[in-house]
Amino acid sequence: MIVAILAALSGAIAVAAGAMGAHGATGVAAEWLKTGAQYQMIHAVAALVALRFEARGAAWLFVVGAAIFAGTLYLMAKGAPHWLGAVTPIGGALLIGGWLWLGWSLRG
Repeated sequence: MIVAILAALSGAIAVAAGAMGAHGATGVAAEWLKTGAQYQMIHAVAALVALRFEARGAAWLFVVGAAIFAGTLYLMAKGAPHWLGAVTPIGGALLIGGWLWLGWSLRG
């Protein structure tokens, strides 16, 4: 299933970004990388859990939301314009939506 593959890739990217934040960046760039990595990793795992509970919509929201949330932080850490920070909350909203979808799916 494509969303499971994307979740696994997301986890790998999170590890790489976290390592760059810990060892290859300083200041606010390091913080953006670490924050993005943390959220991306949590939601890569959450996507796989959601799939286990057959909540495919939640899994997609986790993967896409994490890509937008973390991706904008990663891009800004690498020198992209800071206006991308205005896009970051869109990813966050998708992540929240994923949690709500997962909760709704588990209601029994």
